[in-house]
Amino acid sequence: MTTDESPYQRPFEEWDRPQEPWMLPGECRNPDDRSLLLEMTTRAVFPTVLVFSLYLLLVGHYGPGGGFSAGLVAGLAFVLRYIAGGSADLGAVMAPRVPAVIGSGLALALVTGLVPAAFGAPVLSTTKLAVDLPLLGPIELQTSLFLEIGVYVLIIGVVLDLLRALGTGIERDMDDAGELP
Repeated sequence: MTTDESPYQRPFEEWDRPQEPWMLPGECRNPDDRSLLLEMTTRAVFPTVLVFSLYLLLVGHYGPGGGFSAGLVAGLAFVLRYIAGGSADLGAVMAPRVPAVIGSGLALALVTGLVPAAFGAPVLSTTKLAVDLPLLGPIELQTSLFLEIGVYVLIIGVVLDLLRALGTGIERDMDDAGELP
């Protein structure tokens, strides 16, 4: 659209159609399949949902929440980002190897569960760690937080793997039908 052209001179159906890439990676899907409202809302909501998932992770020991529910909330943020930007958007900022994410989450949860047995305590037992940090002061946390972090990473990896597997099939079918550029 030129600078002297009014948006009202375009047909009503094209008012919401983005004229340039709005998502972070700069990769554009087919302009006919894009929504400016969805892309801009996703840009605002995505980091907020990730921070909320971290909140759920950290307060999971003292109330509702924990690694599983926090991982699902973070996974929903990635699903929203996939819906708004497609598969090119998920790996644009960083392209993690999903099996490595799943494996590291599972390994962290497993090691956290088995370490107490090495010290003669029952498996999955927890203890309180106290650390005195210079700027923050004394901080206490439960060792079960590491188990929750492992579950959190595991669930995020599983959701990303599902998006990769299901999204590849959907995009392949769309490409076969001639709906992708």
